[in-house]
Amino acid sequence: MPSTEQTETRTASCQCGTVTLELTGKPIMAATCYCQSCRTAGHVFEALPGAPAVVGADGGTPYVLVRKDRLRWLSGSEQLDEHRLTPESPTRRFVARCCNSPIALEFTKGHWLSVYSARIPEGERPPTEMRTIVGDRPAGVELPDDIPNYKSPSGKFMWRLLTAWAAMGFRAPPIEATKGYAR
Repeated sequence: MPSTEQTETRTASCQCGTVTLELTGKPIMAATCYCQSCRTAGHVFEALPGAPAVVGADGGTPYVLVRKDRLRWLSGSEQLDEHRLTPESPTRRFVARCCNSPIALEFTKGHWLSVYSARIPEGERPPTEMRTIVGDRPAGVELPDDIPNYKSPSGKFMWRLLTAWAAMGFRAPPIEATKGYAR
């Protein structure tokens, strides 16, 4: 019988429902990032016509990190545009052009995809476990101590990424969103 970790499934979608993504298995983690590049990209996306909010009032961008080998584009991947802050950036973000919804962020050299938490229905969304790169948060923002607040990627953050990578056999499958991606 398959374990709960292998059978746990959630979906992510753009706000109009055209683009959908299936996430299978337990996420690597749920975190909120405060780095400058997440805030910059988030504000660019929020300025698009009809786009949903991306950056929280405290300057954080919530994500659910998932293994690349546990995701599948179900529909609408041809509606995705790739955005990079600079042409040489190893980080690309996928935005659904049908409704200007940011869907996910990929560190192209990595083995995980960071799905914008708001793209996962509230009942399926795991709670945020930590805040990371809080040293970059906007001036004057005070964060509660309800979960750990790390100034940089913590040992716990890095350990979770490493153990997920080991479980994947140290592979980093490519994400070709516009062509779909099958497990």
